[in-house]
Amino acid sequence: MEKIMKDVGDIQSRLLDHRPVINAEIRYFVREFEDKRGHRECRLLENLDKMARETNEQMVPENMEGMKQQLSDVIKRLDAANHMASRVQQRELEAHQSAQLQTNKERLIEEWADFLKEQQRLKEEVDDEHARAVGELSTRYSEKKKDLDLLSEF
Repeated sequence: MEKIMKDVGDIQSRLLDHRPVINAEIRYFVREFEDKRGHRECRLLENLDKMARETNEQMVPENMEGMKQQLSDVIKRLDAANHMASRVQQRELEAHQSAQLQTNKERLIEEWADFLKEQQRLKEEVDDEHARAVGELSTRYSEKKKDLDLLSEF
């Protein structure tokens, strides 16, 4: 029975225990990348890092000055465009206000003409009423005068 258990244990470790195979693959991988390639990748990465640093040290200050100059030019152009847009907007506002003032002026002229017509009509009514009242008073005073004349004859 012991032999069977030992054989079953050996079979189980061979079938289910993958550590020896994985260890062999790891050793192969390490040997492939470290020994055979001689740290080529590390040197390549170090060279790339060095080139990137040199580029940053040399190119960035030059580009920064150029970018500052271009940014300054862009800001000046934007200010000029804003100023022109503001002037155009002011002109449109003045034109709109001028048109509105002209419309208001025409409306006021029409209202003034209507007011003058109404005043003329009212004046004519008052004149007619006055003439009628003067006529009535004249008639009444004439009648009174006649009555006075009749009374003074007696």
